[in-house]
Amino acid sequence: MLLVRPAPKAEAQKAPAEGKKAPDRAFWLFRYSSGGKVREAGLGRARGHNAVPLAEARERARQLREQVRAGKDPLAEREIDEARKKAAATKTAAAAKTFRQVAEMYVAAHEAGWRAAKHRQQWVNTLTEYAYPHLGDLPVAEIETGHVTAALEPIWREKTETASRVRGRIESVLDYAKARGWRDGENPARWRGHLDHLLPARSKVARVEHHAALPWHEIGIFMARLLAQTSVSARAAAFSIVTATRSGETRGARWGEIDLALRIWTIPPDRMKAGREHRVPLSDLAVGIVEEMAKLRQDFLPDALVFPGSRANRPLGDVPLVKAVRTAGVDATLHGFRSTFRDWCSETTNHPRELAEAALAHVLSDKTEAAYQRGDLLEKRRHLMAAWASFCTRPAAPAGEVVQMRFTGLGA
Repeated sequence: MLLVRPAPKAEAQKAPAEGKKAPDRAFWLFRYSSGGKVREAGLGRARGHNAVPLAEARERARQLREQVRAGKDPLAEREIDEARKKAAATKTAAAAKTFRQVAEMYVAAHEAGWRAAKHRQQWVNTLTEYAYPHLGDLPVAEIETGHVTAALEPIWREKTETASRVRGRIESVLDYAKARGWRDGENPARWRGHLDHLLPARSKVARVEHHAALPWHEIGIFMARLLAQTSVSARAAAFSIVTATRSGETRGARWGEIDLALRIWTIPPDRMKAGREHRVPLSDLAVGIVEEMAKLRQDFLPDALVFPGSRANRPLGDVPLVKAVRTAGVDATLHGFRSTFRDWCSETTNHPRELAEAALAHVLSDKTEAAYQRGDLLEKRRHLMAAWASFCTRPAAPAGEVVQMRFTGLGA
């Protein structure tokens, strides 16, 4: 049945603009029955702008009547047709999206959750150097396993760690594209059950390089030499070692994080690798270093750096700290001293493993164990860190060498 229906009452009652007549609107409708229900399908305007002539409305109604006779629901068919058009439009959009464009969108969408600008730059650099030459201009919907292996194989044996990171980043970008509806199917960059059959495991082609560490029984003589230096970088290195923290955590330490009355340094989540707050109990040696740095303070702002760099309120770089360590006669990384601390805990103390792991701010790999350990063992760690600091200041000089432990003031 073909009907003319006036515009809805609410629309007809709308006040016309000053000097204009209210629009005379009505619509052609096709009324039919489907599944025992009466339904109405719109055929367009009957009057006014873009009105559908009666003859055309009758032709549209005839076509819909044929669908009803064939056992179809015209409105359902219309929804199916619209879904097809939407899918076709999505496919067309996907064909226009290159891997480079999607990767840039992925970085923009996730960089706010990354801890440092350096992480974003690493993403951009590795994709630019290793992925874009092979995948950058390809439609993201058309990338297959062969494209991924072409990017990875040239660097898999010589730069295995970098290649592994590139693979993971390609996988993330393609997963993002699939979630946005720009590609279908399995991810050709996935490792387990796919690329692990095409590329050798990292452990087979590259030996894991650990951070160079100092044997725990040599820490005393080294600390004596380090504390004899008078630079801010040497003090920062000593503070990092005696608190068993990461170099970046020490270099970014702010006065507002340190409570000398409670002898606690609270590192906020956004500066921790695990993304959660870490409280560090301060030993006498750590407090002494902090108090010495306090004498150089130019202000009392909580956001001021404890170990400032040469530029105003800019943190020290990692290189000056490494230089201080090497000046003390040791070719080791700052991170390696965390291994020194861990070895000392295991080999010379009776402190339980979980206490040493908590001191290093490691996340327990056993989820059940982690669920039951709710606290951070602060008071127990206070005794552990005091013992570590005491051990660090008891030099055991090699035969024939006499070393005097000195804690000199900061120089210019």
